[in-house]
Amino acid sequence: MKWIVCALFISLVTFASGGMPEDRAAFDAAAVGQWQEVFSDSFTGDWHKQWFLDGEIGSIENSTNGMKMIAGPEFRNDAHHMVLWTKENFTGDLKIEYDFTRLDSETRAVCILYIEATGSGKGPYAKDIAEWNELRRVPTMSLYFNHMNTLHISYAAYPNEGEVREQYIRGRRYMPETGQGLKGTDLLPDYYPKGLFEPGVPHHLTFIKKGGEVFMRIQNGEQDYFCRLSNTNLPPVTEGRIALRQMYTRSSVYKNFRVSTPE
Repeated sequence: MKWIVCALFISLVTFASGGMPEDRAAFDAAAVGQWQEVFSDSFTGDWHKQWFLDGEIGSIENSTNGMKMIAGPEFRNDAHHMVLWTKENFTGDLKIEYDFTRLDSETRAVCILYIEATGSGKGPYAKDIAEWNELRRVPTMSLYFNHMNTLHISYAAYPNEGEVREQYIRGRRYMPETGQGLKGTDLLPDYYPKGLFEPGVPHHLTFIKKGGEVFMRIQNGEQDYFCRLSNTNLPPVTEGRIALRQMYTRSSVYKNFRVSTPE
């Protein structure tokens, strides 16, 4: 009997919940209600049917295990980024879910989810980003944050330089054509999770975008981690395409991608 109690205690301790308790409560509140699935891709078939790619160096392979995305191997070479966009546009509040398994062991560069992206509408950067795909054959980061309206969530993320190799989760609301780059685009706060996104470990990611906030849940066999990223003083993002970005050197497997809207 004592052994059973001890084993149960160890099991409960091992499965840890991350983020602040209020972050979990906020996620649960945002998830309440009926959601209608409006887009899905198992990523076991041909990705070209529902997606298009920025970048010419990285590779994509579909199999029964999901979609393997492998960015180019050269660090700091912008041509080695890759961004996979939905052909479909979305509007309003969204719930986005997918399975993510990191393959690389890098402690630099990031993976990003873009939520509802449109061009600035200025010059060649038309509102429909498909009209200027050619300009993103080399998917330099500044093309996106200088010329798009979108929400950006980086995860399995590490700084590109410095001695500190601490993993982070960070949100941004790009403000195009301001000349300020990423300055003032932060969705607060940043998170610094421990033990998430180890290579080879499957994670289930859920993002709920409501108004100016993104609520995030990250689940694996041992952790259940919650984030709340808030935009308090920037214009809301209301429509556009969704994308998966991998910076140079990063590689991952994605599976069971789904988008839902509130009924």
